[in-house]
Amino acid sequence: MDETLDEPPTSAVFLDNCHFSQVIFNNVEKFYVPGGDVTCYYTLTQHITPRRKDWVGIFRVGWKTTREYYTFMWAPFPSDLSGDSVVQQQIQFRAYYLPKDDEYYQFCYVDEEGVVRGASVPFQFRAETEDDILVVTTQGEVEEIEQQNKDLLKENKELKESCLCLQKQNLGLQEELRLAQEKMKELEGEVCFLQTGNLELRRAQELQAGEMSSAQMNLASIREQNIKLGKENQELQKGLESLRSSCEKLELEGNFLKEENKRLTEQNGCRERELQQFKEHNQEVSSEKEQLESRLKTTLDHMDQLQSQVLNQEKEMENLVRMDHDKTEQLEHLKEENRQLRVTLTEQKEQEVKLEQCLEDLKHQNHNLAKELEEKNHLFQILQRKKDEIEEKNLRLKQENNELLMRLSESPDYSAQVAVPSAQVPTRSPESADLLFGNPYYQSLETYGVNVPSVKNCPLCREVFSDDIGPHQYEDHVRSHILDCPYCDETFEDKQVYDDHVYCHSLE
Repeated sequence: MDETLDEPPTSAVFLDNCHFSQVIFNNVEKFYVPGGDVTCYYTLTQHITPRRKDWVGIFRVGWKTTREYYTFMWAPFPSDLSGDSVVQQQIQFRAYYLPKDDEYYQFCYVDEEGVVRGASVPFQFRAETEDDILVVTTQGEVEEIEQQNKDLLKENKELKESCLCLQKQNLGLQEELRLAQEKMKELEGEVCFLQTGNLELRRAQELQAGEMSSAQMNLASIREQNIKLGKENQELQKGLESLRSSCEKLELEGNFLKEENKRLTEQNGCRERELQQFKEHNQEVSSEKEQLESRLKTTLDHMDQLQSQVLNQEKEMENLVRMDHDKTEQLEHLKEENRQLRVTLTEQKEQEVKLEQCLEDLKHQNHNLAKELEEKNHLFQILQRKKDEIEEKNLRLKQENNELLMRLSESPDYSAQVAVPSAQVPTRSPESADLLFGNPYYQSLETYGVNVPSVKNCPLCREVFSDDIGPHQYEDHVRSHILDCPYCDETFEDKQVYDDHVYCHSLE
């Protein structure tokens, strides 16, 4: 049956993964005569389990995958199937679906997974001896066919070379795209690293700002303490001055008492009663003096303590001034570091802007490369389609050539044409000058005279009509040979092909 109506299960499995010994093909001829049915005999070994979707196909020698079959038939499911027995099967291919060329072909048994389980020896579709077929062609036609084949081969070679060049360019573009993506990833990693460093710098800057604010607060508190200590120092100096003035008064009083005691001792000889009084008074004055001396001593001790306190306060003031100077220098140093950090931060921002620009350029280049790759792929698809069309045209030309040769061999006037000498070969008509092999049904009047066939000749059954028959009757006769499919819009001239086509519709 026709493979276009019911496609078999195929796959892209290559020859290395196939098992050719599980199905053995028997009685395969070297040559099969074209135009006749072909019966294929094969044996199912115990190593294969047949399934209902298995099929047997005819492949041209040199095939790569199971998708390259020429025609196929569903393999009949064995009625008696046991695991250890060998089953003999056969299948018949209709003549209409068989190849028409003389290439080498082989039978292949394919399971429902698209894997080849057996293959036959190669064979050809032609007569066993080529001397039985005589093909009449002119030397010009042969040269023209050879020239066309050479042109087609040359064009096919150029298309293959251009396809290889495009594939190489595609691989180069893919490699450049991969390198660009890797470079983009590296730049993204560097950007992330710079962003983390920027965050760390900002945190350090915030910490330094907090330390500067705390140092400023400490400096303000130290200044306030310094002002308080200055006020206390001034109060202590005032007290010291008052103590010094009282001490001077006491010294003056002591000097005055000494002079008075001296004067009293001089008057001691003359006034004994006054002496006793003076003694008592002297004792009182001496006791008072002792008290004043003790007070003076305590006052002097207090003055020494005050002086030591003043010295300690002066030392503390010097230390505070030194600390203030150190804090000021540290503040200046922190300001300089802050300025340097700002400069580095601005430089990092400029670098980030440059990196972003580079990233945008890389994205734009990546977009251009992707666009160019898409255009190359589109051009490659167009070239591939042109190549397929050329191959299809070449195949159709070969098939038409074979069909014309077959029709020539089957025509009733063919033997008469073969018997004509080479000097009497009919010339081409002007209407058939553009045909590749000419019109096989045209014969010149000068050669055959009155034996010219009638114009109204049925092309299907070869029935000849008289000249007085109407055109409608002739068309009705020709239309009676054409068979219309009741399921689709296709028409057929061969009854066997029509029956097979209707049978395929019934299977659906």
